[in-house]
Amino acid sequence: MNLTHIEHLGIAVKSLETAIPYYEEVLGLKCYAVEEVAEQKVKTAFFKIGQTKIELLESTDPEGPVGKFIEKKGEGIHHIAFAVDGLQNALDTVAERGVTLIDKSPRKGAEGLNIGFLHPKSTFGVLTELCEDPNK
Repeated sequence: MNLTHIEHLGIAVKSLETAIPYYEEVLGLKCYAVEEVAEQKVKTAFFKIGQTKIELLESTDPEGPVGKFIEKKGEGIHHIAFAVDGLQNALDTVAERGVTLIDKSPRKGAEGLNIGFLHPKSTFGVLTELCEDPNK
């Protein structure tokens, strides 16, 4: 498996409208994209710092994964995402090594990336996302 870098940190927030000004006005970052991912019941906002992105996640449905996360744990870090070359191979490799997968095969995520999640019960409590840019 070839991880290339931390692709992004996902942060669950109750409201993008409330959270974006903190990142822009306090931290001086620029929100460069807002996107809804209907399949995941989430609206996202992206900021870039160096090679890494911060992805804010606002639930569009309280029964969606981010809605349930906020209900249970409150706002905060939701997941870490690693960029990988060969996503399906990476998912197969971690499964062979005993990691429980949420996604056994890649699916579409924000910004056109193919993604797959690893279950936090197998990753020391950290929801882990593997991402691959299909255009590279």
